[in-house]
Amino acid sequence: MADKLIIVESPAKARTISTYLDSSYEVMASVGHVRDLATSGPGGLGLDIENNFKPDYRIIRGKNKIINDLKKAAKDKEVYLATDPDREGEAIAWHIADELELDLNKENRIVFSEITKDAVLEAINNPRKLDMNLVNSQEVRRAIDRIIGFKLSKLLQSKIKSKSAGRVQSVALKLIVDLEKEIRAFIPEEYYEIDAIFKDFKANYILKAKERLNKEQADKIVKESTNPFIVSKVDVKDSSRKPQPPFTTSTLQQDAITYLSMSGSRAMSIAQRLYEGIDINGEVVGLITYMRTDSTRMSNQFVGASKNYIKETYGTKYLGTYKTTKTANQQDAHEAIRPTSVYNTPEKMQPYLESSQYRVYKRIYERAVASLMSNAIFERTKVELNANNNIYEVSGVREKFDGFLKVYEAGQTKDVILPELKVGDQLNAKSVEAIRKETQPKPRYNEASLIKEMEKLGIGRPSTYAHTMETLKAKDRHYTTMDKRRFHATDQGILTSDQLTEFFEPVINVNYTKSMEESLDDIANGEVGDVNLLSNFYNKFIPLLENADKNMKKIGPKKIDEACPKCGHDLVERIGINGKFIGCSNFPKCKYTRNIEE
Repeated sequence: MADKLIIVESPAKARTISTYLDSSYEVMASVGHVRDLATSGPGGLGLDIENNFKPDYRIIRGKNKIINDLKKAAKDKEVYLATDPDREGEAIAWHIADELELDLNKENRIVFSEITKDAVLEAINNPRKLDMNLVNSQEVRRAIDRIIGFKLSKLLQSKIKSKSAGRVQSVALKLIVDLEKEIRAFIPEEYYEIDAIFKDFKANYILKAKERLNKEQADKIVKESTNPFIVSKVDVKDSSRKPQPPFTTSTLQQDAITYLSMSGSRAMSIAQRLYEGIDINGEVVGLITYMRTDSTRMSNQFVGASKNYIKETYGTKYLGTYKTTKTANQQDAHEAIRPTSVYNTPEKMQPYLESSQYRVYKRIYERAVASLMSNAIFERTKVELNANNNIYEVSGVREKFDGFLKVYEAGQTKDVILPELKVGDQLNAKSVEAIRKETQPKPRYNEASLIKEMEKLGIGRPSTYAHTMETLKAKDRHYTTMDKRRFHATDQGILTSDQLTEFFEPVINVNYTKSMEESLDDIANGEVGDVNLLSNFYNKFIPLLENADKNMKKIGPKKIDEACPKCGHDLVERIGINGKFIGCSNFPKCKYTRNIEE
């Protein structure tokens, strides 16, 4: 009979772990969070502002049975809390411990970054106390997000009919809106490039830095560029291309969006399943390490095994050097996302994986292994051609050694082979053409480039990117539309961002959001107190809110200069879950509606 209880969040994780343990262990799942801030009390915040922001936690609706089952199972048992190894997981563990009245001074918290038998058993043998610094950091984040989410969203709904606002979401929206304005204001300029067309290749006229040719200049150069073209310079040299580091949460999502045509949230959902365990011939195995991380380091054990595998499979010349770097905003709490075993190759795992799981696992596996392999070597040839002192250039490239590209595709360089050319050779161009071009604005953000920009600016953390993307894309928000997988800010999105900038710029901006993340990191590291951060934010935010409530103009529905056919009142444009529609201004007394297209 079991005398030890292990509690995790996910039923899938519980099933995997239970296969590693004997009958003395029972493994149960909380099915995610069990408590949250109450929605009652002043402002529905669930926080006692006058009493150091004391939180009022309530069991989430539908979770009473799970809590009661956990309490019954925990009676007279040694309880281990094995929730995910991050701040949110620590907070969930604390909520469970509080509900089960566990001793917080007892070493009953176990953590592992991969769900394999060895990792789980090692964690059980090395429990620690709950890290209240991590818990406090997560709870302050939750409190601040609740204050902004409830108070600011309510204001926007009443004033400009916008659905929501958020600490990270609104700054990300501002990035989209600022770029949208820049693109709309962009005025293209005409310029010309010149190509000389030969039998086997095309050469480009060399422009000086920042030089742009107008039509008159281009026509003059075309006229002067007469045969023969004389080879004036041939430069051949080798260049190397380094492998990329293993995936972090951010780079995995960017890669899935770019190479797998998969949303960041879908990629994370699949990665979660790979982490929690896949049935391989009757044994449930976690195939990857924890997928919420900003670190690129890997364990010595994995690096050692992988180097042996590379040597055995591809040869010594394919062995690279292992390097890891730490960036300014990096928490570095866990390893990079990597396979739990280098011997679980994608080919071996494919029969046990769904198509989408296989595609994500293959990218994770190959990127991690490739990061430990040697550079790819290319021979690059640059040839200059002179036609009456007009200089043209053509480049060729040839792969000499594939290195890490043996296993990982990352926008591979295609060979462009030039004919054998030497200085003094004379060539005749079939034609010389002036090509009209226009300057282009910056491309709009897609999910990958927006996540990359957020990470660069220090906005949000690995666990927030996918959720932020889904919120910005949500049809019921009407902040953006997606065209060719890129974010286009709507009029409602621009209005929302402009109003937030006008009234809440001190707290809804890149620098403040970044400094907030850094302060939350400081709390997690035990360097600062949590109440100070909350009170400083609240004292800064509330006067802004009161000013906006007083001075932000209320925007009513737009009249369309047409009477309602049912009651005669004005018809207006409204926004519903599926976008704009025509409705009666006498709503709810008159419920006449029609589509705008009609």
